[in-house]
Amino acid sequence: MPFKLPAECLNEIFEYLEDDRVALHSSLLVNRFWCEISVRILWRNIWSFKYTLSIRYQLGFESQILGTLISCLPDESKNLLFKSGIFIATPTSKPPLFNYASYCKALSIHEIDQMILCVLENQQPITSRSINYNKYLVSQEILKMFMKQIPSLKELNYNSTGDRENTGNIIFTYFPGAINCLTYLQVLNCSSNICSEFYFQLSRVCCNIRSLAIEFEEFASQGLKDLISSQNNLKCLTLMLYDYSVNWTELIPSLTKHSTTLTKLKLSGYGPLSFISIFSNLQELTLTFNYEEYFEDFKELQYASFPQLRILKFLYKYPKREYLAKFLEINGKSLRGFCAVGFDNSLNLTLARFCPNLRSLYITIMKNEIERLKGILNGCQQLESIKVWCGNEYLKEKDFLEILVKFSSKNLYKLKLYNVSNSLLTPDDLEKFFTSWMNRVPRRSLYLIIIKGFGISSLEVKKENMEIIEKYKKLDVIRKFETIKYFDDFALSNTRVN
Repeated sequence: MPFKLPAECLNEIFEYLEDDRVALHSSLLVNRFWCEISVRILWRNIWSFKYTLSIRYQLGFESQILGTLISCLPDESKNLLFKSGIFIATPTSKPPLFNYASYCKALSIHEIDQMILCVLENQQPITSRSINYNKYLVSQEILKMFMKQIPSLKELNYNSTGDRENTGNIIFTYFPGAINCLTYLQVLNCSSNICSEFYFQLSRVCCNIRSLAIEFEEFASQGLKDLISSQNNLKCLTLMLYDYSVNWTELIPSLTKHSTTLTKLKLSGYGPLSFISIFSNLQELTLTFNYEEYFEDFKELQYASFPQLRILKFLYKYPKREYLAKFLEINGKSLRGFCAVGFDNSLNLTLARFCPNLRSLYITIMKNEIERLKGILNGCQQLESIKVWCGNEYLKEKDFLEILVKFSSKNLYKLKLYNVSNSLLTPDDLEKFFTSWMNRVPRRSLYLIIIKGFGISSLEVKKENMEIIEKYKKLDVIRKFETIKYFDDFALSNTRVN
């Protein structure tokens, strides 16, 4: 008799595979038992699955998902679409095996909108007006079903689709079941220009949002103030500016309620900064501004104290040297992670002096700034992870590895090298570095991660290099080696420093 894993074990395994959408999808096809367990996890956030596929397969995926959702619609909705001349193929004429909509824990209004539009456009030639109307009807019926079938939605992505006449005009907070569905919403990513009525209604229904991200476009709905004020325990806030005719100034008074609960703040674009000082328990601060002059407001913020601040990131430009130096003097000792792309050489001593407890560091170092790197490594002896750019005008890979093995903390174990040009590392360079690393006392096994720019060849393209890598893997000098694309790493950089 074949051995059969109990449901609890399979569920734990599939939970571990939650981010591996391809493996989860394959599990659906094994047997009915595996399917029943994996389908619930896969459909939690089915919208993210298409990004694991190549462009050529995404349309087919969207057609399958939309067809499955149509098959789950109640007869009343199916009849409405039929009478309106909307015919979307379903996977089978039989009733669906599962109530797929009820498994969803995350909804993306934009993805629903684009999925419907893509399928309708690839059916038969119809006028722009009729396709917009049909898209509206299909979206409406699907959202009605979601509001009624999802027992408790955890994440809602409602960013602007650029089409305010259609899906963006559906106030689904009025639909039956919306109160139960939205009451315990924890994550909301939204655009500022969604109609105020939606935000007014959501603020009455939902008061448990912990993570809120707002993209500013065109204007800021008045209802946003009510939504922010109505939350009881807001922890993470992201404000992203895409239209410079509007910013977050009007929302600042409503944010004061969260002065003690907010622990993570991300600001991108342009807007006032001095209000950040009200968040006394801030643990992570990320500022993504394109020009140094946008940091003029940092003149006031430099004196603010954040006893709990652990991570500080400047993803493009950063404040004037004197402002940042003062800020680090006050807050640097508590920092565990620091990121500053284009970091000023004159600040290296400041960083080493005021941030002795750093565990993770991401900076750019020019090829003529070797002494600067030595100073930082000598001053930050708690470092466990470092990320630098290599190639062209930046530090050479070989120079970086030589300095690192001589001057870095004995705690260091994770190296991330971003290749902005083709790698020049040779097998001899690698052999010398790994041999030196193996002789460190105490020695920690390395996590070596290579980040490749577009069209860039990294060290793994040479067979001889990979033979060296494999050799030192077997000797446990290297614990993990991988190469990733720059854009994948950039996504991670928005969530953590290392």
